[in-house]
Amino acid sequence: MKPLYSLEDIAGLYADRGETLYGEAVTQTQHALQCACLAEADGASASLIVASLLHDVGHLLETEANAADLEVDGRHEIVGAQALKGLFGAAVCKPIAMHVAAKRYLCFQDAAYLQALSPASKQSLARQGGPFDDVEAAAFERRPFWRDAIALRRYDDLGKRAETAGRTLSDFAPLMRAVRISL
Repeated sequence: MKPLYSLEDIAGLYADRGETLYGEAVTQTQHALQCACLAEADGASASLIVASLLHDVGHLLETEANAADLEVDGRHEIVGAQALKGLFGAAVCKPIAMHVAAKRYLCFQDAAYLQALSPASKQSLARQGGPFDDVEAAAFERRPFWRDAIALRRYDDLGKRAETAGRTLSDFAPLMRAVRISL
């Protein structure tokens, strides 16, 4: 796993790999931008907007072979959060690290949520362990930032439209700088 040391590293990663698709009708970059715009429109905190923007950065760090293998769970949420922890604090990294667990939690809590998942999300859910059980759900609710992870997950689910977000990654650079930890 390659750490990201600067906002320029993030921009470069999206420039190099952001136009890839990942089983949805949207590129990685457009998905990220749509999620950030949804969080912003919802009045989310600056940290949650940045988390929404960068929640799938771990997919961009996967090797080409792993990205193409739909049977492997590369734990992109953990990879991404770890890669970003030198730049951002827990309010950004924890929701990123927990957004897959949030999907599993929501599937446990609400059968209609499970049914509404996109085909790609249903396929990845099986690799990610399926819906939580009672014990896992209770443990999830005890974790800091679990509510932010749920909100991020909802933006993730909605940010898969084929159209563009009308924004660029650089539009969010001032916000990323504002929540970046002091180095």
